[in-house]
Amino acid sequence: MQSIVVLGALAAVASAQCGDSVQLGYTCDPEVSHYWGEYSPFFSVPSLIPPEVPWGCDITFASVLSRHGARFPTSGDTKDLVGLIDQIHKQTTSYSPQYAFIKNYNYTLGANLLTPFGQVEMVQSGQAFFERYESLARKYTPFFRSSSDERVIESAQNFSLGFHEARTQAGASDSSYPYPLQILSEDPGTNNTLFAQQICPVYANGPDSNINNAAEDTWANVWIGPVQTRVNDNLKGANLSSSQIIELMELCPYNSVNQGVISQFCGLFTDLEWKYFDYYRTVDKWYEDMQGNPLGPTTGVAWAAELIARMTDNRTYVTDAQSYTSINHTLDDSQATFPLGPGYPLYADFTHDDNIFSIYGALGLYNATKNLSNTTYESAEQAGGFSSSWVVPFGGRGYFEKMSCVGEPEELVRVVINNRVVPLQNCGADLLGRCQLSKFVASQTFVTDGGLWNQCY
Repeated sequence: MQSIVVLGALAAVASAQCGDSVQLGYTCDPEVSHYWGEYSPFFSVPSLIPPEVPWGCDITFASVLSRHGARFPTSGDTKDLVGLIDQIHKQTTSYSPQYAFIKNYNYTLGANLLTPFGQVEMVQSGQAFFERYESLARKYTPFFRSSSDERVIESAQNFSLGFHEARTQAGASDSSYPYPLQILSEDPGTNNTLFAQQICPVYANGPDSNINNAAEDTWANVWIGPVQTRVNDNLKGANLSSSQIIELMELCPYNSVNQGVISQFCGLFTDLEWKYFDYYRTVDKWYEDMQGNPLGPTTGVAWAAELIARMTDNRTYVTDAQSYTSINHTLDDSQATFPLGPGYPLYADFTHDDNIFSIYGALGLYNATKNLSNTTYESAEQAGGFSSSWVVPFGGRGYFEKMSCVGEPEELVRVVINNRVVPLQNCGADLLGRCQLSKFVASQTFVTDGGLWNQCY
């Protein structure tokens, strides 16, 4: 497999590509990749609580919920980006020196599938999962599930390859590789806890289905005007609209995760403008899939119910959940296709960013975050640790752990998202962000009471 250099180590390359833009104040910082919203490659998010396993504790259960690795633009985005480049080439009468590279830029990105960089991301993710949970992973193989999109399946396969390689290098026997992978169909009308939005019609087409677009448009209007003027001054005649400025910015992450180096497109914008772009993507996701949308968290309740069933070894959390219409009872009612019990302490599920946001919303992981402003910038720190790039970058992963600890009467639950401990809400979390299992389950009334699913119709 092609070896790709990690973006965060490319300061010299970025500076060489940016050239005179350093003097102009535009970005040459490789950490700009932390401000690309959900188009950011995976990075470890700062944590106020050490993410390592606490002293005196042993992990007894670990479930990873992972987004697919870095991908090419979707088919819809590809059409827009091709149109953008065509317009620039046809209408631009002169290019400033910093923008001159666009004159000879040919759009050759693929569509929908993982980039080679994204494949490597997922191999590394599987290696990291094994190393983190080696005490269990030497003996137990995760139960793997994937939503059926090709890039998600490929991500699961690359993750499992990394897990297998790490296990073999650790000297553990691994004759079971390649591991079985249960695939959950994304076909319309099919129950799928890893692709649930389509099963809630009011979420998809109801009165609040465009609330996120309105919020991000309002935020864009706050900051995009001067950027649009500057870009059009440097691309005489191009006459790019404000939405096309956003598309031009998107060419930065898409080209970067294709090439494995910071793209020249990144240097066209300042560090502050990238923070504003990141917030643009953050506002979008908050009002699409999180508490900013009345039914955003609702679409995540089914997977959350599965997590509780797995943690408690109690299938009634899914078999009795008739209101969770995205639960596939043919699968979840069976030990063969939804296994529980002592032989299954490890799970690995793979899906898309929107689904992960809604699941985190259903679990209340960011309940301390107030509704985001669409007129004033808020950093991830100011938003209680919430931003699109901090929560679900390409290859983003949430670890849901149980641990037994010296002096504790029952197992403790902890959540670690992209190596940042997210303190649990409403269950009496200790200073390390953990709650007793029984109190964690008791706090999940939104999930166990149906998560407003009756409002989906």
